[in-house]
Amino acid sequence: MNYKILDKNSKEEVASLFKSVFSASEGDKEGELIGNLAAELSSRADNEEIICIGAYEEESIIGAIFFTRLRFNESTKVYILAPVAVSTKHQGKGIGQALINYGLNELKNHSVAVAITYGDPSFYSKVGFQALSENVIQAPLKLSMPEGWLGQSLTGEPIQTINGCPTCVEEFNDPAYW
Repeated sequence: MNYKILDKNSKEEVASLFKSVFSASEGDKEGELIGNLAAELSSRADNEEIICIGAYEEESIIGAIFFTRLRFNESTKVYILAPVAVSTKHQGKGIGQALINYGLNELKNHSVAVAITYGDPSFYSKVGFQALSENVIQAPLKLSMPEGWLGQSLTGEPIQTINGCPTCVEEFNDPAYW
């Protein structure tokens, strides 16, 4: 398996992967929602505000993740990991975890201090994420499941409190994702 930082040219294959995976697990409506989100994020992937990483087996994409910048008034670099997809026939083989670990290492190489995600604590704890209080880092919008707000220091130091409400990339500025 190999990993690639993807750009705008990967929009169609990435959107198709996300739509397929989320339709199979969550239904067609969710598949359409997340497929469209992946298409929008892919179309603006710039390896700065929006980073997309794909996992490939031979020449076929089998997984992809996005990291998007979360901005505060402070200089601390924080990114959100979301969404994540691994093709249904490749799930349960550790590909998602390997892809996330690859992505976290990329963030470390770019001097990112904190990675956050909003998802299933039992899955994301396998790759080092822990429950994160909004008293430490606030979410950009109201969380429907606060227990899914998770963080990980990429510096080896404890996550420091960051004051203020952050802004996210415009694609995530929709309560449907929170």
